Amino acid sequence: MSLHQVRTPTRDEVLAATSRSLPRSLYLISAVLAAIGVLVFLLGAFTGQERVWHALLSNWLFFTTVSSAGVTFVAVQRITTARWSRPVIRLLEGYVAFLPAAFILLLLIVIPGRNHIFPWTHEAPPVPEKVLWFDPTFFVVRNLVVFGLLAALSVWYIYTCIRLDVGNTTESAGSERRFHGLRDRMRRNFRDERREIHSTHSRQGKLAVWVVLAFGFGWTLMAWDLSMGLDLHFQSALYGWWVFMGGWVVALMSFTLLVMWWRRYLDVYDLIGENHFHDLGKLCFAFSAFWGYLTFGQYLVIWYGNLGEETHWMHHRLSGPWKPLTLAVVFLMFVLPFFGLLSRAAKVYLPTMALFAVCSIVGLWLHRYLEVYPSLHPEATSAPLGLWEIGVALGYLGIWGLCYAAFMDAFPRMRVTLMTSPFRDEVQVPVDAESMLPLPAHE
Repeated sequence: MSLHQVRTPTRDEVLAATSRSLPRSLYLISAVLAAIGVLVFLLGAFTGQERVWHALLSNWLFFTTVSSAGVTFVAVQRITTARWSRPVIRLLEGYVAFLPAAFILLLLIVIPGRNHIFPWTHEAPPVPEKVLWFDPTFFVVRNLVVFGLLAALSVWYIYTCIRLDVGNTTESAGSERRFHGLRDRMRRNFRDERREIHSTHSRQGKLAVWVVLAFGFGWTLMAWDLSMGLDLHFQSALYGWWVFMGGWVVALMSFTLLVMWWRRYLDVYDLIGENHFHDLGKLCFAFSAFWGYLTFGQYLVIWYGNLGEETHWMHHRLSGPWKPLTLAVVFLMFVLPFFGLLSRAAKVYLPTMALFAVCSIVGLWLHRYLEVYPSLHPEATSAPLGLWEIGVALGYLGIWGLCYAAFMDAFPRMRVTLMTSPFRDEVQVPVDAESMLPLPAHE
């Protein structure tokens, strides 16, 4: 990824960066936002406001695709045996903490919420295949199993990452006492450092592949069910890619913002340097271009095919009250980041990098809104964007913030072991975890 020189810090240096707890004000703000979201949702649900259910789905798609994509990017780092990201990747691993909460919210969406959201509950699908596909029981079981499997694999993979560091660090005065018992359980049966590095690396090599496969397959299926399926007359082979790659782009953009904040908050300018922002900027630029390619590719195929069951979906979002929002998404997610991040200077100058990251985040939120609302409000003369949408979005932000903050306070903020261990790069040559002898080349 990077040709920058890497300085090897001492373990004490890295552990010092983990000693400062997050401010209580952050927890308080997140809790207040979560409470606002819950109150707005309950008010809308008990007063018969269908839009509050629609907002629940669109925001679930936004926060969950981003969180899942973040974990998958961590898995990709193992598949590629990347070393450039070791000082910062733990800040992305924290995204996994939202996935259990997302599973509970998905239960709310597909069981009590399905009659308020999905058109197939009160309108017969146009073809027999869709009648079978949208059978209520099949629909609920399919989505819960697929997302449950994806979330379980993600949690398992991140567990292997943090266990390696928890097992090699001792409790300090700054350690969060709330999570003392959890860390103690993670240290059980922990062997010597060298063996744990090799066994963890080997286990992660298998798990990472399954995480990536589950991400691609799972989100393709859930994009069809929870987003594309809102319009019973529309289908597109590229739709799943379009949905989950949007989450991938914003996972990287939001990750970049968090790296900026953590570097300043922890005062670790010597551990997180300009080279990391250059690398992150290159990734953000590349995947913004890829998202633009998928968007235009899908649009082009739909348009030149001129099939009524496909063109109406795109035409609807390029007309009426939806057109300004659609154009805003294109500019926020592709035009501005692509042309803005062409130069190296824009990537390493933090204000410009932050600006384009925020553009992408806002753009994807509007993207998710446009996936859901035009299909459910086809006759709208103005875009329904008000209390219900903003209130539920704030609630999701608060829940996500609470989950992320708890994770980051519970575990070391950096990959202490792989940054400081003298055995950290031995994993490039596989060995037997018991005998520590190199494996034959064919194995």
